[in-house]
Amino acid sequence: MEADRLLFEDWHPVAALEDVVLGREFSTRLLGRAISFARTQDGVSGTWSEEGLSKPLSIKEDYGTLWASFSDSPRALFPMPEFAESDRRVVSAGSTRVNVSGLRAVENFLDMAHFPFVHTDILGAEPLTEVLPYNVKIDEELDEVIATDCRFAQPRASATALEPIETQYVYRVTRPNVAILYKTCPPDPTRWDVLCLFVQPVSEEWCIAHTIMCYVDEMNSDEQLRRFQQTIFGQDLMILLNQVPKRLPIAPSHENPVRADVLATAYRRWLREGGLSYGAIRD
Repeated sequence: MEADRLLFEDWHPVAALEDVVLGREFSTRLLGRAISFARTQDGVSGTWSEEGLSKPLSIKEDYGTLWASFSDSPRALFPMPEFAESDRRVVSAGSTRVNVSGLRAVENFLDMAHFPFVHTDILGAEPLTEVLPYNVKIDEELDEVIATDCRFAQPRASATALEPIETQYVYRVTRPNVAILYKTCPPDPTRWDVLCLFVQPVSEEWCIAHTIMCYVDEMNSDEQLRRFQQTIFGQDLMILLNQVPKRLPIAPSHENPVRADVLATAYRRWLREGGLSYGAIRD
């Protein structure tokens, strides 16, 4: 399908930049194909294999992430100007292989309703379990799903939070396997902390979630920031591992009109209308 061809030719995350050290060789899979890459004195280069043939892999370093494409002319990456701000910390929270479609991982990332039950006493707590109304739109010009005016009472919104706060959220889905969360920055409420879920579609039922933080934080070490986010992802992991089926159903019959699921419903509709089939169940 056309959407899957565009997916094939687009950029995809394959590693956190802080892991791509000089002299270390990487072998992994992307969209079912074997790829390899390594950093040398001249930069990062890579290859991909199909039907016994080795071909050059396009490589890009941006947003704390190494991106790869099978195309020699992939489209431009989505903008994230926060990564150019000199006082921000860019830290990887790790790369985790999960036995679900990348689309499943993204949808879970978009779900606020599970905060009090899965991330108890961190991102939520009973009895404050209601997801308050928020706004969602599919921006046709940008080809993104955007949710604004999201808010949730959180006992510990981030590693920098010193007390419970009502956290403000904005979600962007810029690619089928890329979701970006802008959230209240406790040290400076006039700015956003940025948490990125960059998902590498290994196959239709396996993915690697690369989590990149872009925070305004002078309090915590990289390891403290990393440990906090890994705690959150570890709690999500148990939910993801029990997803059935592994691919994401996107047919209208699978949509749930509950208010808390408005963002997930818009995401599935965006995938469906875009014609995507890789990692999805369309009917």
